[in-house]
Amino acid sequence: MGKVNKQKAKFADMKRRISLKDSRLKPKDRMKKKKEKKKKGENLSIRALPQMPASFFFSYNKNLGPPFRILVDTNFINFSIASKLDVFQSFMQCLAAKCIPYITDCVMAELEKLGRRYRVALRIVRDPRFERLPCLHKGTYADDCLVERVTQHKCYMVATNDKDLKRRIRKIPGVPIIYLHNHKYEVERLPEAS
Repeated sequence: MGKVNKQKAKFADMKRRISLKDSRLKPKDRMKKKKEKKKKGENLSIRALPQMPASFFFSYNKNLGPPFRILVDTNFINFSIASKLDVFQSFMQCLAAKCIPYITDCVMAELEKLGRRYRVALRIVRDPRFERLPCLHKGTYADDCLVERVTQHKCYMVATNDKDLKRRIRKIPGVPIIYLHNHKYEVERLPEAS
């Protein structure tokens, strides 16, 4: 087997393109399009986050306190089952206070969509100790639902192992994240009350 000549491959690619003088093109397509000059500040994508109180960035969130209200994500339940951890006991050991886990309708729908493999997680979530939060928005994307709820109300903590969801929640000040690490629950960004 010989070496493939890269120059010939490039030439073949160039040959396949239609030239501007080709008879198959319409007259209006034959003219080269002139690039329009953009004015300064026009068509810029705005990447602004909603304004938050500066007090959330540097001090303790006063809305957080026992009993802790925890929004639970789908993959957090699945990781807890894989690690053979009881959700309620582990929350109490991690935070040393009473905890109320909350499940939104979107998370419940996501678990139901996953099918038979996740029936144990669905059974755990249907426990009466889990509080159910109704969703009023369209769609069943759980990450958007959790981020929206946490943005509106700063009284929740979020339990998740999803990297993308964690990244989105870190941008919201005053919202701690609970995640599973080394077969135990850990809290990220929960400052000590002074």
